[in-house]
Amino acid sequence: MTGGEPKGVGRKAVPVAVLPDPQLVTVTGIRPGLTVRGLGRNQIPAADWLCACGHHERARGRDPVTDLTTRARVDHCPHTEQHRRNAA
Repeated sequence: MTGGEPKGVGRKAVPVAVLPDPQLVTVTGIRPGLTVRGLGRNQIPAADWLCACGHHERARGRDPVTDLTTRARVDHCPHTEQHRRNAA
């Protein structure tokens, strides 16, 4: 190499920046609610909570699943209520 380039770097290498997609994703066909799996013997429990506002949380393991199931409210949205309190 005569150009002083580091070894293994190609001349046509293009730096790529990975940015988050600013567009929201709308999922259809999934109903809001709490789903818990893996409660049998020798299984790792997992839970998914999809709120009516679109907020999603996932927990894996006995303690995190227990925490999520105590916080999850299927009948009302705590996220929009929190936003209302913060705005006031």
